[in-house]
Amino acid sequence: MVFTHDTSQALLAAAELVNGLGEPDALAGVDELEEFSARFGYSGRLDGDEAELEAVRAVRPVLRDLMTRDRDGAAQLVNELLARERATPRLVRHDGQDWHVHAVGDDAPLAVRIVVETAMAVLDVVRADEVDRLGVCADPTCGGVVVDLSRNRSKRFCSTACGNRNAVSAFRSRRRSA
Repeated sequence: MVFTHDTSQALLAAAELVNGLGEPDALAGVDELEEFSARFGYSGRLDGDEAELEAVRAVRPVLRDLMTRDRDGAAQLVNELLARERATPRLVRHDGQDWHVHAVGDDAPLAVRIVVETAMAVLDVVRADEVDRLGVCADPTCGGVVVDLSRNRSKRFCSTACGNRNAVSAFRSRRRSA
């Protein structure tokens, strides 16, 4: 395992949020937000209303910025985000998970918890000098965020669809030139 479970989950959740932006939006409604929150283990307050949905949608550009910066830029933004939210890291156990870090209270809005947990995850990435595990999809038509948790650092595409589209394109190109 490259990172701890909570770090990996926060990075994957942030990438899914960023990459879900588009038509149709992966967060089409409150039901999708509640499912997302449960799937990625966000504990604490869940308002389950349109205002919360819009607040979570609104943090996508910040998450994208955080996950695509170089190491020094990511460190700077992590510090800014944690200071803005007055983050105070503490160890917690819940929902069958062993000790892990939370940095804002369970009563903080979901959008704030997502930003802070992503910032804490990127903090781990920066400290481990593994920023190259975060990036942008290699598909020139995509621009999605990639989180590479593979052992051999080989993940280049944000989704199977992007990988398949590029493999088919490369195959067709080779076939034409043969």
